[in-house]
Amino acid sequence: MVRVFHVKHTPPHILLINPWITDFAAYNFWIKPLGLLYIAGVLRERGFRVTLIDCHNFYSKTQKFGDGNFFKTKIEKPLPLKSIPRNYCQYGIPEEMLLKRFSLLEEKPDLIGITSGMTYWYPCVFKLIEITKNFFKDVPLILGGIYATICHEHAQKYSGADIVFNGRGELEVLKLVSDLINKELITQNSKLSIDHLPYPAFDLYPHLDYVCITTTRGCPFRCAYCASHILSKGFVRRDPLKVVDEIEHWTTQFHINNIAFNDDGLLVEPSNHFIPMMKGVIRRGIQCNFHAPNALHIREMDEEVAELLFRGGFRTIRLGFETSNEEVQIETGGKVNNQEFQRAIKYLKRAGYSGQEIGVYIMAGLPGQRVGEVEERLAFVKETGAKPILVEYSPIPHTPLFEKAKKSSQFDLENEPLYHNNSILPCQWDGFTLSDLRRLKESIKRG
Repeated sequence: MVRVFHVKHTPPHILLINPWITDFAAYNFWIKPLGLLYIAGVLRERGFRVTLIDCHNFYSKTQKFGDGNFFKTKIEKPLPLKSIPRNYCQYGIPEEMLLKRFSLLEEKPDLIGITSGMTYWYPCVFKLIEITKNFFKDVPLILGGIYATICHEHAQKYSGADIVFNGRGELEVLKLVSDLINKELITQNSKLSIDHLPYPAFDLYPHLDYVCITTTRGCPFRCAYCASHILSKGFVRRDPLKVVDEIEHWTTQFHINNIAFNDDGLLVEPSNHFIPMMKGVIRRGIQCNFHAPNALHIREMDEEVAELLFRGGFRTIRLGFETSNEEVQIETGGKVNNQEFQRAIKYLKRAGYSGQEIGVYIMAGLPGQRVGEVEERLAFVKETGAKPILVEYSPIPHTPLFEKAKKSSQFDLENEPLYHNNSILPCQWDGFTLSDLRRLKESIKRG
């Protein structure tokens, strides 16, 4: 049952917070809480005053494209990870800076919303909830995001949040907030389709090196290791010309030079989406560095798409290849084969990219996987002249591969999300050890 609370101020004031990262390693690969920023935009549109605190937003070093290293503080490892011989850190702003931000707020918030990222980052979420509730006593606190959705029962039991939200999208958020403040925020004229949402509230940041954009939601594929279908219902695309409008907004009004696409399906049916979008960018003379950290769909890569990527300004190309083993390709989703991969590399090079500019994700540590299989993949990618990038498998509850992972792992994946951490190689075994993984990474560095 949702508890109704009384709003002291008109309009209501909501505080939205993106927690730190707690992990063995973290890098700002154009990470921004895009879902939280969309919610901020929707709430402002309905009269809320919104304050954002992003605990990620503090860097020790920034690269030329806006990515870079987070500021980090070494902290004590959680008990389940004590045996891992690596430093464990909190990435983002120092705690005293967070408390200062709290104290500088002109008024106490009426409602607090905290998002969450990877399931195994939950220690920083719990810590943030405790600090926030101690500072703002009796203010209702909602927890949402990836961890809260995928590990909903765990979050309900242990997080300390007043409400753990596992809905999908802005409409569900508005329904929840409507119930909490006892005020109707949704009317018959409310337009909450992906094309009618306000832009994410990046203007709440004091300084921006980049923004993130999503042109689609969900994914048409059901890869066995991926949670996209859990976090987003179905697959929908924005009007490509409205995406161009947003790109122009950020580049002209905020002088943004770097934009990262957070899509899982950016190149799906490119003639209806990506091609008109990039032609619009080029036609309007928009100058920007674009990045595709979530991986591009190889099967849709033809000569025209590759040329538009290059002419349009895509500086970071990542391809989702995962494996060159054809049996495993079929088992994990069947979205690409070796011939399509080789053809994509050829088109990208013909368009103007060097091999080292074409990053190829290769998954390591799948349940029952042997190290030799990964070595074969690395050799296959290197033969094309592209740059292999190892991505360690992270078991995700409710995905098809999770049951197999539980049987393959020495860790209690079912009850302890900390063991989902890919840094510990959750499905390691005699045929693929952490030593093997370190050796593979060294071989990639040597070239």
